[in-house]
Amino acid sequence: MLRPTVLVVGAGPTGLALACGLAAARVPVRVIDRREGPSTASRALGLQPRGAEVLDRLGALGELPERSVHAAEFVTYVNGKRLIRLRVGAHATLVNRPVLINSQAEVEAQLRRRLCVLGVDVEWGRDLVGADQVAEGVTVQLNDEVIHSEWLVGCDGAHSRVRELAGIDFAGTSMAEGFFLSDIHAALPFPRDVVSVWLHKKGIFNVFPLPGSDVWRLVASTPRDSDNLDPDQASTVLKTALEDHAGVRPPEVWNAAWTSTFRIQRRLAARYRSGRMLLAGDAAHVHSPFGGQGMNTGLGDAENLAWKLALVASGRARERLLDTYEAERRPVAREVMAATSSLTRLAVGENLLTRVIRDRVLAPVLNLPTAQRFLWEKSSQLRTNYRNGPLAMQSPGWRIGAALRPGDRVPDLRCLRGNGSQTRLHHELGCRWALVASGADTAALASIARRRLGEDVTVITSAEPGDKRTVMLVRPDGHLGWRGTSPSSLENWLARAFA
Repeated sequence: MLRPTVLVVGAGPTGLALACGLAAARVPVRVIDRREGPSTASRALGLQPRGAEVLDRLGALGELPERSVHAAEFVTYVNGKRLIRLRVGAHATLVNRPVLINSQAEVEAQLRRRLCVLGVDVEWGRDLVGADQVAEGVTVQLNDEVIHSEWLVGCDGAHSRVRELAGIDFAGTSMAEGFFLSDIHAALPFPRDVVSVWLHKKGIFNVFPLPGSDVWRLVASTPRDSDNLDPDQASTVLKTALEDHAGVRPPEVWNAAWTSTFRIQRRLAARYRSGRMLLAGDAAHVHSPFGGQGMNTGLGDAENLAWKLALVASGRARERLLDTYEAERRPVAREVMAATSSLTRLAVGENLLTRVIRDRVLAPVLNLPTAQRFLWEKSSQLRTNYRNGPLAMQSPGWRIGAALRPGDRVPDLRCLRGNGSQTRLHHELGCRWALVASGADTAALASIARRRLGEDVTVITSAEPGDKRTVMLVRPDGHLGWRGTSPSSLENWLARAFA
């Protein structure tokens, strides 16, 4: 069996995406999961534009856009009256992808297919028992094998065994409210491109359209006097909520494909790294599912960590580069936690004052086009930037008041390959670095970049209007690393960032 440079624990979206990024960079990687096989439960729903973009760069998006529901609106009703109509999916300056509503199982299947093409298969039924950090690696005890790996990454969820073994605190709180959810086959009279939410003093009721004929995800608050979340109650509670909140009589044909319960947790790992053990995804942060940010945040973690771990594993960067992973991604998780917690409190309407502010103050503002555009771009996660991260602070020109600064996500520019054919920047990245020029000579810059980053640095020409003298070095995750024209400036930045 392959002795891995990186052992990834957990074959959910985060672990699979991390493994794809590492394998594409030719880093030996193994993925283990304690489950006996892939889950067929839908669990998390949907890809925000940022999540879809990550999959696209990994070569794992495939036909998901064609097999997904494209959400056009999120409509919120309060006491039966439509209060907010949030349009999403429309083309904006920053965003040109829709929200894709699909099953987490579908996302995982796409990632497994891509990982298999890259020569890696998930090892099912492998349970992590223990791990000890030793010189130059981690000795990992599984239920049936001892593995020595240079790096161990926990993508094993909120109850992470890796986090426990690393001794990393996971402080936070849980909310009292519980929820039932179920994926059902039923003929319901709702639009197939609209997510509907009913808020009422009795609780919350959500309806999501899912791919397939008359397939829906229903979510409802548990009765307030109920301490026990019994899945057997789900159909009764959901049918009652459908009639009481949405005014729709439950159809006679009602087939539940999957049912579950959950309580909202809000927790953040004290740190993302302990020596050669790292955390990503739900192992590092959990929060309210309201806003659909969880899976997408985990995918962002995976992509950020993959290229950094690949450089360290290949000897092209020192271990301290991995500290920038936490420095860049933990603030993102903290911001997502704050936003989703605020959204949850508003949705639940904990008290009269909260409900008045929601209905009388925020609702009219949220119906304004400017506010909707901001919310759409914010929820897409394409506004995420690392301007205050250590790599951007070391980059020349970071103080320049330009629209695009080091640490920002670079738009998906129209570009030209060397043979003159047209392409898009993010398609060309594909786990690689890119030098993007608009007419400046890049030969010397490309030589310097490849000497430090490896030969797989693509050079493309921007077809967009802009500064013809400036060259951008774009990171594999689509963020601007360096910008300038001077070879010595690039060499100095690479030395400071990776040496």
